[in-house]
Amino acid sequence: MQKFHFGYGFVSGIFLLFMSFSFGIKAQNEEKEDLLDAAPARVLINNIYIIGNEKTKKNIILREIDLQTGIYYDWEELIQTIEADKKKIYNLQLFNSVEITPLLTGTEQIELLVAVTERWYIIPNVILNLADRNLAEWWTNQNRDLSRVNFGGRLIHNNVGGRNEKLRVGGQWGFVRSFEILYSKPYIDKNQKHGLAAQYTYFTQKTIPVRSDNNRQIFYRNENEEVLRRNSSAFLRYTYRGSYYNFHFVTLGYTNTRINEDVFTQNPNFFLHGDNRLNFFLMSYNFRHDNRDNIAYATEGQLLSMTLTRYGLLPSDDVNDVEFSMNANKYKRINSKFHIVSGLSFNYFFGQNQPYTLVRGIGYNPNFIRGYELNVIEGQQLVVHKNSLRYKLFDFGFDVSNVVPMDEFSYFPFKFYISANYDHGFVNDKNRLPENLRLTNRYLFGYGLGIDLVTLYDMVFRLEYSINNQNERALFFNIRAPF
Repeated sequence: MQKFHFGYGFVSGIFLLFMSFSFGIKAQNEEKEDLLDAAPARVLINNIYIIGNEKTKKNIILREIDLQTGIYYDWEELIQTIEADKKKIYNLQLFNSVEITPLLTGTEQIELLVAVTERWYIIPNVILNLADRNLAEWWTNQNRDLSRVNFGGRLIHNNVGGRNEKLRVGGQWGFVRSFEILYSKPYIDKNQKHGLAAQYTYFTQKTIPVRSDNNRQIFYRNENEEVLRRNSSAFLRYTYRGSYYNFHFVTLGYTNTRINEDVFTQNPNFFLHGDNRLNFFLMSYNFRHDNRDNIAYATEGQLLSMTLTRYGLLPSDDVNDVEFSMNANKYKRINSKFHIVSGLSFNYFFGQNQPYTLVRGIGYNPNFIRGYELNVIEGQQLVVHKNSLRYKLFDFGFDVSNVVPMDEFSYFPFKFYISANYDHGFVNDKNRLPENLRLTNRYLFGYGLGIDLVTLYDMVFRLEYSINNQNERALFFNIRAPF
């Protein structure tokens, strides 16, 4: 990786931009190195030393290390395990860099040195985003309406007490007014296997989506009413991590939604039980196997996530349905320049009809087909298969330590990838609503080219030109990796 130096004016502008806005994050993939010219056939680890963790507790890092002291390892096995442990530590998303170096201290004995560079954990985050599903939806379907912009503030602490605990408190105004608070503690036990998280969210909307027509969202606003929708929800989540790559989540939640009765003039089936209040408890179980080299922008590994959710736990609940969803991604590196990504998503509601607030389909996060960013294809079942062949075009960085006296922001990495994309899928609408038959219950596909930028704190920006099988084509800008 090449390094360049920039002047103070340019760097200050970039620094302030990235301090003000937070997006998704992505890791630097580190190349294997020959650690010693002549390595012994096997080695014994005497001690593991950790440096650079000024705030993060040592046990949080040791939790990710499979290597143990007092055990002999074949040299090749040692190097492979070191690479795997580096990825696990980096995927904590607490560090800008991770290095693990074996130091030979005897004929077959080593000390293991783990060196980390910590990130900036407390982030005053300016909220400035669009209420719409994506930029293309706002730009084209909503005519670049500035009233649909959300603004506010959020305080994020990504490493409370140095224990990888997360705290997020925020409030926003604009198109959607909301308040949220979240606290997660990954480990509540000595063996670091059990965790808890709690979240509360409240929001109101003056303008709400009430239905879709011709596979486009239809929004409604009553000028005589200040608020059309109020929603409050609370969740408690238990986590269990029995092994390095397997996670189990059990979530208990409650949701209360109240809408203005005028909404029923636009969609009589917005709710299904004849009341303008929707109350229900839910419980879900999620299994997640995550063995990616980088959780923000992976180039190697695999991800499997399966979730079963029961809506309505009590006889008095206003919803009675079951949903199953699955996401399986495979990332395969061909060589140092090329890698392939393939992801399969599946979603299934067992019920015939759902309240509009629970409607799913292609176009709603995280299910999309490139080329159909302007559309919502709603139904009870869907399957989507996304594919990309990526080529690493550039990989360089800027050392700004001479003008930014903070280790957390002293280096700006830039990686550019060119991608060739092909996505396809299908949405089954059991009700076969005539106003949306153009795209429901039929095979859909989209393809095109894109360029991805991966930079500071794993932020990902995508620019893609896509064509769908309706022969519609457009240039789309997105944030975060597609899968």
